[in-house]
Amino acid sequence: MKILDKFGLAGRTALVTGGGGLLGAEFCRALAEAGASVAVADLNEPAAEKIATVLNREGNRCEAFTCDVTSPESVGSLVDSVLAKLGGLDILVNSAALDPKFDAEAIQRGNLLGRFEDYPLDQWNAALGVNLTGMFLVTQACVKPMLERGGRGSIINICSTYGLNGPDQRLYMKDGKRIGYKPVCYTVTKAGVLGFTKYLAAYYTGTEIRVNALTPGGVFNDHDDEFVRNYAARTILGRMARRDEMSGALVFLASDASSYMTGSNLVVDGGWTAW
Repeated sequence: MKILDKFGLAGRTALVTGGGGLLGAEFCRALAEAGASVAVADLNEPAAEKIATVLNREGNRCEAFTCDVTSPESVGSLVDSVLAKLGGLDILVNSAALDPKFDAEAIQRGNLLGRFEDYPLDQWNAALGVNLTGMFLVTQACVKPMLERGGRGSIINICSTYGLNGPDQRLYMKDGKRIGYKPVCYTVTKAGVLGFTKYLAAYYTGTEIRVNALTPGGVFNDHDDEFVRNYAARTILGRMARRDEMSGALVFLASDASSYMTGSNLVVDGGWTAW
């Protein structure tokens, strides 16, 4: 097989949770363009339907699904529906997550979020529920059909540089004033994603189910100019990522191009964690 052919996903079905989100939508597009049938799953039904509609108009095969990843019943229904409508399940991208934003809109709302000393327990529990328990539930449901079809599949868990390093809270300043904090729950849950990834990779030894993590750096999403400058100064490449710059890494992990890779974490962060 020629090298470029190894990246092809024709004949495979991929499920992307959080498929209506900033990166989730790009993941759906990348997988579809590589040839996969794509299940776009999101709690936000209109967002999932919008992505699926656009990709279908471009000649891809996509279906939109509504799912609450914290609900075992909703997750079970999702997987049953994907199998019924798309005929299989070969690739899972666990992208759904609660991630407090500091884009221009959030700043204009005047949100001073994330202070550790009085961080609300309900927000901590909500993040654990989506970012870890949700990943656990979806993966648990998806590996069953993978095992039934011969024990083959690729599972990709989306981490974050803040799961590797503590957030630089100096970034969340504007004009010398504090506008918020990246909260403790995000770093803790994203660090947990790496543990979950390594556990599953080791657990499925003897099968062809591969489990890897993809760790994006900061992706530009209408952030304030000051934030962009400060963030860019922390990276070797001197800028934030474009939203499509994780797509190549994702297709690599999903495809046979990474057939000898499991239990790993692929970092795409412009050099943020290299110094």
